[in-house]
Amino acid sequence: MFRSRAKTEKAPTDKVTADLSQQPRDPQAPKGRPTPKRSEAQTQRRRAASAAPADRKAAMKRQREARRVDLARQREALASGDERFLPVRDKGPVRRFVRDYVDSRFCIAEWFLPLAVIILILSVIQVQNIQSISLLLWLGVIILIVIDSIGLSIRLKKQLSERFPDTPKRGAVAYGLMRTLQMRRLRLPKPQVKRGERP
Repeated sequence: MFRSRAKTEKAPTDKVTADLSQQPRDPQAPKGRPTPKRSEAQTQRRRAASAAPADRKAAMKRQREARRVDLARQREALASGDERFLPVRDKGPVRRFVRDYVDSRFCIAEWFLPLAVIILILSVIQVQNIQSISLLLWLGVIILIVIDSIGLSIRLKKQLSERFPDTPKRGAVAYGLMRTLQMRRLRLPKPQVKRGERP
């Protein structure tokens, strides 16, 4: 009983495989070939993986080359202020305005690093009066930077809301405050306005 059914089922399968070579296979039709064993499938996958590295190396080389070209363009753009090739964090009219606004002003925060070095040298000197003066200087510099930064952020928020009412301004004030902490000649992108020149 079971044998006869198996024989009758085999015959149509052979016909289907013969017909498959002529026209596309129906998804419901039998595939006409045995399922490979797991060990065979794994060896085939290993062969495919071992054959890939030559192409992968070439692709990685192309990616590195493209990345190097992009970085070179970004460096040039940071020096020249060219908007097309700037990094994403520096792109857009809002960020450009923030940079120009900060660069047109004198900020106490930009002198933080040189003052910190001077105060550190004074604090190393083993004289009680000089050490107490350095501590007072340190506190004074911190207070002045905080007051200056608060005033700058308030004025910058006001200017941004007036000039760019419908443009998203998320992170723009923090971007400006971070720029004030860098010395003017070390800022990237390079300042495009002079001090006192309003953007």
